Amino acid sequence: MFDMTRWYELSLLLHASSVLFYFIDFLHHNRKANRIAFGLLSIVWGMQTFFFFARMVETGKFPVLTLAEGLSFYAWLLITLSLAINRWLRVDFLVFFTNVLAFFVLSLHTFAPTPYTVGIAEQLMSELLFIHITMAILSYGAFSISFMFSLLYLLQYELLKKKKWGKRLWRLGDLAKFDDLAYVLNGVGVPILLLSLILGVVWAYMKVDHFVLYDAKVLGSFTVFATYSFYLYKRAVKGIQGKEMALWNIGSFLILLINFFLFGTLSQFHF
Repeated sequence: MFDMTRWYELSLLLHASSVLFYFIDFLHHNRKANRIAFGLLSIVWGMQTFFFFARMVETGKFPVLTLAEGLSFYAWLLITLSLAINRWLRVDFLVFFTNVLAFFVLSLHTFAPTPYTVGIAEQLMSELLFIHITMAILSYGAFSISFMFSLLYLLQYELLKKKKWGKRLWRLGDLAKFDDLAYVLNGVGVPILLLSLILGVVWAYMKVDHFVLYDAKVLGSFTVFATYSFYLYKRAVKGIQGKEMALWNIGSFLILLINFFLFGTLSQFHF
């Protein structure tokens, strides 16, 4: 009988197979490969959902308090969004790249060491902390998909600029659509992140000894908020669209990744 580790590895193997079939569809517009990939990813989603709720029952809490749990929830969110995009938006390239990112995050969760104990996680538990972390991950999910739309915008832009007409060009979709969807997702992510930051600061002042705002992760999180807020300002107030905003959005996401993976380890209390 498989233990939980083997089930996690099986989930990762199925996810890898799904990415492979999405890549086949990505290259050859193979709808049969797309259906197989969608089916495999649906199985992975079901397994990850089961793992998530099993962990919730085991610990008696919403499992997002540690880095490993946060990665697991982030991967589940990306998979969910990928299935929704594949089902309703039919943007094949976006589905493929979203699954590559989800696979990377899920791999980190499955194989990365977990330098924490259940006792520490339980000690940190509070309603404010739960809401803070959950909302932060939800905003990161919105920013991730927005990042994908900006990448697709730049790819489409370069193909049009070089006059490379062909089947792939038409499958990518409309430039204005990508620009608008990236803007909408950032418009959703920014207020959620702001509320998360406010709740996080309130919790830290109440629970963390010697809390300071110049903590690396705190400064990084507010920097992420500032870069995305400036994006919204340029897009909504200045009316700037197109390549400039796509590049700014991609740069903002890179700052987000640095904050998530690096600044957390430099923080006095997040790690």
